[in-house]
Amino acid sequence: MSNDKNEVNVLDELNKGACMGCDAIDFIMDKVKDDGLKQELNRQYEKYKGISDKIERLYPEYSNKEPHETSAMNKAMTWYGIEMKTFMDDSTSKLAELLMQGTNMGIIEGRRLLNHKDTEPEVHALVQEYVAMQEDAVEKLKAFL
Repeated sequence: MSNDKNEVNVLDELNKGACMGCDAIDFIMDKVKDDGLKQELNRQYEKYKGISDKIERLYPEYSNKEPHETSAMNKAMTWYGIEMKTFMDDSTSKLAELLMQGTNMGIIEGRRLLNHKDTEPEVHALVQEYVAMQEDAVEKLKAFL
C-alpha cells in the first residue's frame, strides 16, 4: 500500500498538468481562427477541468490542503512562450504544433507517474484517464497541422 504523501504528490502533479493545459488553451484561444480547432480546444478545456474537479474531490482523502496549481511564474512563462512562438506565425498549423508539444510533455509526465509511482487504485485510474485524454488530444490536434 502506498502512503498519503505519495498520493498527494501524484495528485499535485496531475493538477498542475491540468491547470497548465487550461492556461495554454486560454492563452492561445484568441489567436485561433479555425472554428474546428476552437471547438476541439473547448472540448479539451472541459476535459482538463473535469480532471481538476475529480482531483479536488479526491484530494481531501489524502490531505487537508488544496491541490497545487501552476505558479504565477509558470503561467507567465507559458504566456510569454506562446507569444514569442506565434509572433511571426500564428497559423492554425503552428498553434496545433505548440499545443501538441505541451500535451506531449503532459503525456510523458503522466506515463512517468504510472510507471514509477505505486498509487491507490482511484488515483492510478485518474492518472490513466489523464494520459488517455491527452493522447486523444494529440490525435485530434494532428488534423490541424
